[in-house]
Amino acid sequence: MNAEQHEIYEYARKRIAQKKRFYFHFFVFFTTSVFLFILNKWVGIGKEYHWHLWATLIWLFLVIIHFIQVFIIDSFMNKKWEREQIDRLMAMQQKKLEQLKNELENQKK
Repeated sequence: MNAEQHEIYEYARKRIAQKKRFYFHFFVFFTTSVFLFILNKWVGIGKEYHWHLWATLIWLFLVIIHFIQVFIIDSFMNKKWEREQIDRLMAMQQKKLEQLKNELENQKK
């Protein structure tokens, strides 16, 4: 396997691991939310309050953040994006170096 294929493989492996963690997180969220609902409504723990809703909403917010990170942010901020940013910054630095070099040469004349 050459370097490019290895890099593609590693990126795919990383993305699959991210998605797997998200699906696990969602599964735990769902089952725990159902369990909290059962504790609150059927078993009667804290029945006068709807505490299960608060716990579920807070956790849902965290699941949504995890979803955004895995499926939105990481889908376009990938290796290609990183390379483009590095190339852009390197080009800017090279341009500044050339400007400084030209200014130095103009000062010598």
